[in-house]
Amino acid sequence: MKDIKIELYNDHFQNYKRYSIPKAQLVIADIPYNLGSNAYGSSPEWYIDGDNKNGESEKAGKSFFDTDENFKIAEFMHFCSKMLIKEPKEKGKAPCMIVFCAFQQMQMVIDYANRYGFKHYIPLVFVKKSSAQVLKANMKIVGGTEYALVLYREKLPKFNNEGKMIMNWFHWETDGSYPKIHPTQKPIPVLKRLIQIFTDTGDVVIDPVSGSASTLRACAELNRHCYGFEIKKEFYRNAKKQMLCNVNMSLII
Repeated sequence: MKDIKIELYNDHFQNYKRYSIPKAQLVIADIPYNLGSNAYGSSPEWYIDGDNKNGESEKAGKSFFDTDENFKIAEFMHFCSKMLIKEPKEKGKAPCMIVFCAFQQMQMVIDYANRYGFKHYIPLVFVKKSSAQVLKANMKIVGGTEYALVLYREKLPKFNNEGKMIMNWFHWETDGSYPKIHPTQKPIPVLKRLIQIFTDTGDVVIDPVSGSASTLRACAELNRHCYGFEIKKEFYRNAKKQMLCNVNMSLII
């Protein structure tokens, strides 16, 4: 029997030392996509009630959040290099990180990861049932996928496939029973699948840019320790109030 810790901090991940959190088997993060003021450009939310006949909404020409413009990838990679456990001697136990990013960001993420010792990567593709780019559906091929990178140092990361072949593409599984808090919130079923593959029960997971705290909720349901950082007070408060309201922060397994 042991405690499972779920902790969310209203702070920047650079300040991690003040919290004395343990090092992780997995860092999972959804970094800003740098869409800037065009964040809602192909979404009906650009217009009042989703109808262009009603004129532009307050979201027209706005970014999702200011961190979309000032996120520093080098600081993020430095944090990850410090907070992942060292590669153990035995095989099948090495740590890794998973970074959700835009397709156009993938090479940049690969290059920065390499500078901080993550020399290897596996690209992942997530296939959606629909597209958010509905306003451009009659103008061009619209996006119906999400992307991520599994990044690791030398040894292949811990891999729980239970005898099944795991492809580099996944279905974008959603679950409407969870609260919607963040505009780029990743589905908990997707997060849970990734966490199950790359960690064991009782392992530590860290999310440096937690947003809705969906990673923390996924870890709580899977009996993994999880520590998250969210700098925006509004997201932090909503995550604590809605996403983590029914999560016992000291679970027993």
